[in-house]
Amino acid sequence: MNSRGGAETQGDLNQISGQIVDAAVRVHTRLGPGLLESVYERVLAYELEKRGLAVERQVPVPIAYDDIRFEEGFRADLIVAKSVIVELKSVETMAPVHGKQLLTYLRLMDYRLGLLINFGAPLLKDGIKRIVNDL
Repeated sequence: MNSRGGAETQGDLNQISGQIVDAAVRVHTRLGPGLLESVYERVLAYELEKRGLAVERQVPVPIAYDDIRFEEGFRADLIVAKSVIVELKSVETMAPVHGKQLLTYLRLMDYRLGLLINFGAPLLKDGIKRIVNDL
């Protein structure tokens, strides 16, 4: 366990991320592409909770600098098992800025692994990107 109470080893992170991807594929298969992001966020959180994983939604992402904490309104869509940040999109094509957004959250919150999932992709496997913060 890390200081947040989440997974520590690469194997743990891979197991959790595998559950997230499997749940996302299930949601995408049942609902199809192109709905609003908020729909996928709620249903994916439910699917993950059914699997026994702790899920936090819309978690504030503060900026810490010179012992000052800035609340700029950043919010991570999902944090799963206090270990993996999941950023959801429902767009035709992901842009590089989406990966930068997730990497920013990973760095500011000191997490190692994030998943960027685009539910707008016709095939979900084409809409999943793993982002690693090597710290």
